[in-house]
Amino acid sequence: MADTMEGVVSTTQEQPEVQNDDTKTVDDILSNFGLLERAVAEFDARFTLRALRSISSLRKRLSPTVLCQAIASTYPPNSPTARTLCQATGVDDATLQTLLSQAEQKAREDKHNSRDPKEVVPEIDIYIGILIQVYLYDNKHHQTGAEFSSRLVDRIRELNRRTLDSLAAKAYFYFALFHEALDPKPPSRQSPVTSIRGKLLAALRSSVLRKDQDTQAAVLTLLLRNYISTADITQADLLVAQTQFPSTAPNNQVARYLYYLGRIRAVQLSYTEAQAHLTSATRKAPSSAVAAGFYQSSTKFLVVVELLMGDIPDRAVFSQPRLERALEPYFRLVQAVRVGDLHAFQQVVQTHSKSFHQDGTYTLILRLRQNVIKTGIRMLSLSYSRISLRDICIRLGLDTEESAEYIVAKAIRDGVIEATIDSEKGYMETKKAGDVYATREPAEAFHERIRACLTIHDECVKAMRYPMNQHRLELKNAQEARERERELAKEIQDGDIDEDDAAGDFEGL
Repeated sequence: MADTMEGVVSTTQEQPEVQNDDTKTVDDILSNFGLLERAVAEFDARFTLRALRSISSLRKRLSPTVLCQAIASTYPPNSPTARTLCQATGVDDATLQTLLSQAEQKAREDKHNSRDPKEVVPEIDIYIGILIQVYLYDNKHHQTGAEFSSRLVDRIRELNRRTLDSLAAKAYFYFALFHEALDPKPPSRQSPVTSIRGKLLAALRSSVLRKDQDTQAAVLTLLLRNYISTADITQADLLVAQTQFPSTAPNNQVARYLYYLGRIRAVQLSYTEAQAHLTSATRKAPSSAVAAGFYQSSTKFLVVVELLMGDIPDRAVFSQPRLERALEPYFRLVQAVRVGDLHAFQQVVQTHSKSFHQDGTYTLILRLRQNVIKTGIRMLSLSYSRISLRDICIRLGLDTEESAEYIVAKAIRDGVIEATIDSEKGYMETKKAGDVYATREPAEAFHERIRACLTIHDECVKAMRYPMNQHRLELKNAQEARERERELAKEIQDGDIDEDDAAGDFEGL
């Protein structure tokens, strides 16, 4: 009996806490509606961005009841938009009818108290739609979310309001995520991933014509992600060549764009460009734990690209707390490439092939076999001033001396080593190494670091945001001050006031 009473007491104590949490969440959502209304009234996107940033703190507290309470508290009774949005959350009919009845009763009370209902701006509609997208995605309702997102982006295209730009970018982001989650593996030509390309391309055209740079940047990165997921690298390259990424795009979109561009250039064998893009992407990646996956993925591709270029990544990269576990297979790979051990390289690729396939780096890693052999030849050239081709075959695991001679000759032609081959006697002789500080290599490395720092400075200056139309307000204040000066000067000339009073007025101004 005592245990039963304790259970009843604990249940009654937990119930008000849940209700208080829901009430606080609804209040937070309604306060964001105020920010959206202010953004529309002042035509200032900063308030919209502030409302979007609050989604990260709201998403864990979202539920169908919370969303429907916020909708019922905002829309007038019997609103078809409110009913449609509530039904998209998956709330049951009884709860929906109860909430709508409460909203109708509150509307009658407001009418009795002579309160006029406020008009709901379209920005609030889209913001609620984004919250519903977030709730459906977090709870893995992918089919329902894909259908709802398709209707939401169609609604956004019909509105054509510049105050919706930041909201539209977020809506298209979840629209693509839902369809990726529905995609069967391996991707087929009729898969959901390829089926949304038409809408994304149409959204890109519309955003360019409307000068909607937020949506343009978001849709462009989503299209590149879409093409890469189906290995349509040629189409992705054509898209990059025929479009221009907005210079005023947010930092997170710039990081994504550089990441996908680096992956495209890596597949196209443009390793220098790929390294530059991936390095910028890792530098622009957020430092928060939420974005650790993006930082890990971009670093994995950067490590592989540096290996393909013949460079060895620093050991400190693999000791970072966010990368230590995720980059363990790549650390083993770097160890095998660094010493030029072909057998160890093949063993690492075979052991961690599943991880490499999941990361999308497997095809790039297979290209490293030639680099491993070149590294082994370079290590042998540093260790021996003269070594026979037979010993090279044994140490590198090659089949014949002819293949060893061919590989050594190619390494000499590519500038990997400085040596000569004596085909008659069957050996390789290394030339004496010169002083690296007598070359331009240190100056070029220093120049690259300076250029990277200047690029970061320029991007920080471009990323600075200022209030919209602030210069017009300053011009208006200056014009009012000049008119006041003229009035005071005229009054002094007419003798209405003396100079002491005028000086006091100017001090006030």
